[in-house]
Amino acid sequence: MRVAGRVVAQALEAMRAYVHPGVTTAQVDAVGEAVIRKAGAMPSFKGLYGFPASVCVAVNDEVVHGIPGKRTLRSGDIIKVDTGAFLDGWHGDATITVPVGEIDEESRRLVDTTYDALLAGIEQCRSGKRIGDIGHAIQEYAESRGYGVVRQYVGHAIGRRIHEEPQVPNYGNPGTGTLLRKGMVLTIEPMLTIGSYETHTLPDNWTVVTNDGKRAAQFEHTVAITDGDPEILTLL
Repeated sequence: MRVAGRVVAQALEAMRAYVHPGVTTAQVDAVGEAVIRKAGAMPSFKGLYGFPASVCVAVNDEVVHGIPGKRTLRSGDIIKVDTGAFLDGWHGDATITVPVGEIDEESRRLVDTTYDALLAGIEQCRSGKRIGDIGHAIQEYAESRGYGVVRQYVGHAIGRRIHEEPQVPNYGNPGTGTLLRKGMVLTIEPMLTIGSYETHTLPDNWTVVTNDGKRAAQFEHTVAITDGDPEILTLL
């Protein structure tokens, strides 16, 4: 899983470097898929539940599962870039939020807080802790800074399949839920909003947007539970 995770990290870094005003979301997807296939891996998302692309690209008020296409990125946008790689029987999965050109201060604070909420969740990924400890840490960090925490979409265990049990909500009560044990691998993936955390799905049956049209950000890592500190598998 370390190798699959590294491929995901490489794909995300290539897409981060490629993003700029004038690029289409389909072009971002093509860059990510090329890196994954060049590494000898398969895109985890392509065809998953019928998803038509290798990368989910969600722009501004789109939270998750955006379908890449002809949409052209503009300076001031923020985009969520989510992808996975399947290699030697194992999956890796991660997400970054990328600014397009210069973004406003409100969006910058959202992006930075979402990343810090991810780190707060990862800190709880220790043997003997529980799933609720992860969600509580994320929720407490985000809400104390005035952000909404999306409830409808969550993290998950990952391994031979991209989505495994248990689910890992980004909210919850400490000391509750599945006990964490050495050898478990989870995706930690907070999704924060400037306004309400309520969402709905567009008619394409994939793209999830905020109900109030305000912006959302997401970060995600694949994380292994060890005897000591959590090990992030989707870092370069």
